[in-house]
Amino acid sequence: MQRDTILILDFGSQYTQLIARRIREANVYCEIKPCWDGVPADPDGRLKGIVLSGGPNSVYADGAPLLDRSVFDLGVPVLGICYGMQLMTHLLGGEVEPATEREFGRAEIEVTDACPLFHGFGTDAPELVWMSHGDRVKRLPEGFRVVARSPNSPAAAMASADDRFFGVQFHPEVHHTPNGSAFLGNFLFDVCGCSPDWTMGSFIEEEIAAIRERVGDDHVILGLSGGVDSTVVAALLDRAIGDRCTAIFVDNGLLRYQEAQEVCDFFASYFKGLRFVHVDASERFLSELAGVTDPEQKRKIIGRVFVEVFDAEAHKVQGAAWLAQGTLYPDVIESVSPKGGPSVSIKSHHNVGGLPERMKLKLLEPLRELFKDEVRELGRQLGLPRHRVDRHPFPGPGLAVRVLGEVTQARCDVLRLADKIFIDEIRAAGLYDDIWQAFAVLLPVRTVGVMGDERTYENACALRAVTSVDGMTADWFHMPYEVLARMSNRIINEVRGINRVTYDISSKPPGTIEWE
Repeated sequence: MQRDTILILDFGSQYTQLIARRIREANVYCEIKPCWDGVPADPDGRLKGIVLSGGPNSVYADGAPLLDRSVFDLGVPVLGICYGMQLMTHLLGGEVEPATEREFGRAEIEVTDACPLFHGFGTDAPELVWMSHGDRVKRLPEGFRVVARSPNSPAAAMASADDRFFGVQFHPEVHHTPNGSAFLGNFLFDVCGCSPDWTMGSFIEEEIAAIRERVGDDHVILGLSGGVDSTVVAALLDRAIGDRCTAIFVDNGLLRYQEAQEVCDFFASYFKGLRFVHVDASERFLSELAGVTDPEQKRKIIGRVFVEVFDAEAHKVQGAAWLAQGTLYPDVIESVSPKGGPSVSIKSHHNVGGLPERMKLKLLEPLRELFKDEVRELGRQLGLPRHRVDRHPFPGPGLAVRVLGEVTQARCDVLRLADKIFIDEIRAAGLYDDIWQAFAVLLPVRTVGVMGDERTYENACALRAVTSVDGMTADWFHMPYEVLARMSNRIINEVRGINRVTYDISSKPPGTIEWE
């Protein structure tokens, strides 16, 4: 099925994924490509418009990412955002200069000329937007006009004479530009003529048909964690090929309280087609982690052992030709971010990376076009229960990154119970859906306490709860004091080995969501 497509060329902006999210929210399909991919081909006529993202560079700086000006000869509208506007200006013969006063944060612009991008916007009051730039347009390209200005940007927005090419100095994609979605909607529908045909219902039909066509009569092995992504993949494969899919769930002994049993019970009761295999390798993982305290070493050990265990089990499946994974779109595009862009290696991740080559399998990634919120909606459309699709994210290495210091069975058991109490109290207070991620951390610190008439010397536990849209940035959740008091009281009273509870109030950045 052909569908209208908007292409985003990424020049390294920290907001590029947000542009895609806003466009998808308008039910228009879009893709992100690195700027070095160059001018796109469009043999089937799907391309309806191009967005040039922002970026951290100056167009005149050595090594700044550029683009062939033939992008403006494709016959489709082009919208340049921030650096994208400056690049458009530079390529079409205008001039960019360093601003005497840089603009970062909230700003007000005045709409000065009729323009399709600002259709429905009032001109009697300033428009609130979010700026983030050090350069500005000094001289417009020939045939362009200023359509909005701010105190520090005489050309805060510009448009070509035929209203096909546009540049804006502000960021319409961020939450802090209140009318940003309406602005992007004008570009998508009024300028590009897109149809809002990107829905989860249409995606399900297309993807099931695509899976059947690609897989044919082959068998598929699914690496199942029990999390949202792999569970949604399982539901898709169950519909598409039924018992020609075998889902392998490896219990590494680092899961949450009774989670392994919950996953087994759920798959036994919910999925009637695909085959489900549970491998309890907890003793092996914990044995390999004995004495290890370095976070990165823990991750590498867990990744290696997982591959070995999964590979051994997968070889028991006859006729397997495909390995299915829950790869999401952010995983795909982060690996191709332009030099100087936002994506750097913060930590290594535990995944089934390396398995396709080791097992000589072809890779099947049904979710690779989707963002996390879209995966959750897909799960709902597939009929998965809410408690499965709305779960907080859980790291691949599991409790190994939340038990700081050495990972042992005893320390994992202590943390599991504390974490269960924490989540139970969040749910009881009706706060679970307001939080992006919440968990407990067992610290390698022992503190003095008094319980009853005795002096104790036990572990400290930290509680972490954050709010976020996509996990790229996060703020600490302002937990009500009375809820914190109940959590602390229950953990100290009910969990042997913990006598002190703290609450983490750091944001990301400068911290990370997880502690290791």
